[in-house]
Amino acid sequence: MPRLLLRRLPLGIIVAAVLWCLPGRLAAELVWTPSTGWRMEGGVLAGGTTGPEGRNALELMNKARLAEERGSRVSAIRAYTKVTKKYPNSVYTPEALYRIAKLRLARKQYFDAFESFQQLIGRYPNTKRFNEVVGEQYHIASLLLDGARPRIWGLIPGFTAKNRALEYFEYVVVNAPYGDYAPLALMNVARGHLRQNDTEDAINALDRMINNYPQSLLAPEAYLRLAQANSSLVQGPYYDQASTQEAITYFEDFMILFPNDYKISDAAKGLDQMKRQLAESKMKMADFYFYKRDDYVAARVFYNEAITAYPESEVARLAKTRLAAVEAKAAGKPAEIEPKKKRFWLF
Repeated sequence: MPRLLLRRLPLGIIVAAVLWCLPGRLAAELVWTPSTGWRMEGGVLAGGTTGPEGRNALELMNKARLAEERGSRVSAIRAYTKVTKKYPNSVYTPEALYRIAKLRLARKQYFDAFESFQQLIGRYPNTKRFNEVVGEQYHIASLLLDGARPRIWGLIPGFTAKNRALEYFEYVVVNAPYGDYAPLALMNVARGHLRQNDTEDAINALDRMINNYPQSLLAPEAYLRLAQANSSLVQGPYYDQASTQEAITYFEDFMILFPNDYKISDAAKGLDQMKRQLAESKMKMADFYFYKRDDYVAARVFYNEAITAYPESEVARLAKTRLAAVEAKAAGKPAEIEPKKKRFWLF
């Protein structure tokens, strides 16, 4: 690059270009020892803590860590917070946010701890602690979902916050959609909604889980829970059977995709129940058209659908019998009357 051009370029651009050319030397680590306090080791940024602001930030960092070592968490949090507010562009700010979050977590101030972790990865997404921070967020959400009570000012136990837990799990998914915690978070979102009888929201979370993470080790469990959640919405043969059909689909998918899973018998049992439910619903419709409307065409259609829904069932056997009666009536012949069950009266 010509010398004249270099003179005209802003100093910041020149420095950025130099740093871009030296990626292997940029990594500087902030290290604490009781004898020396905080110091930067390695990398071209190791000397970037000089100047009035750098010295003031360092002084606060050392004050905070000494308070932390003494067990004075409140004083440490205050000092670290001053670093983040007075010197937001300091090289110490990421560490200060991390220490604040850890201290608040130790004081069971779960909301504040989660927020501090979120600030850290929101402002410094390239932090080397990214995976650790997401893991801590997942941990906080899990604690809240299982009934942990956050402490007000770190002292007074507050109310449980299971809805906040579901919100935090969603943050985990957004923060690290390709990480190990995302499918776990979605499974916990579903678990939380099921506990609150919010079946539709649970189904939504499970559906996102199997569509976004089909290769996850949790996929078999997600398919089975999705089938069971849909089956729980079934109200009986007289009602709409959309949930029944959805449950059948997911039970069948589970058995096809995971034939060696240890819960295969649970899926087979659930599939049997849902197929019988669907067949009975078709029978009710067919009986209505046959006995109440003398509509043999519609009755024939629904009896055939009952047979198709579960061919090997007792419902299908009964449907075949009534289908024969429909054919007889349609041809003008007397239909064979099904024998009534005997009743025994006790006096």
